[in-house]
Amino acid sequence: MLKMKKLLVLLCVSSSCLAAEPSAERQTEIRALLQNTCSGCHGVDLHGAMGPSLKSEALASKADDLLITTITNGRKGTAMASWKSTLEPDEVKWLVGILKSGK
Repeated sequence: MLKMKKLLVLLCVSSSCLAAEPSAERQTEIRALLQNTCSGCHGVDLHGAMGPSLKSEALASKADDLLITTITNGRKGTAMASWKSTLEPDEVKWLVGILKSGK
């Protein structure tokens, strides 16, 4: 019985760590932001321009935490701005996921 309680507690704690997926409407807004704003530096097709490529092949070797930090805080000495006032942490995690998956 004690093992079952520990397992239930562990499951509850673990599930609270998962990023919530943005609503369908918010996903559309974030994709529009990506296409209309990020493309200014990363290229219309996101293959790279002034900024690096955001295609899944280019991001495959990058750690999620690095990408999340870059989007959230920007990069000093570059044109990469912070998006923390526009995107919630779960939205940034979702964005990194779709970029890396190529969806």
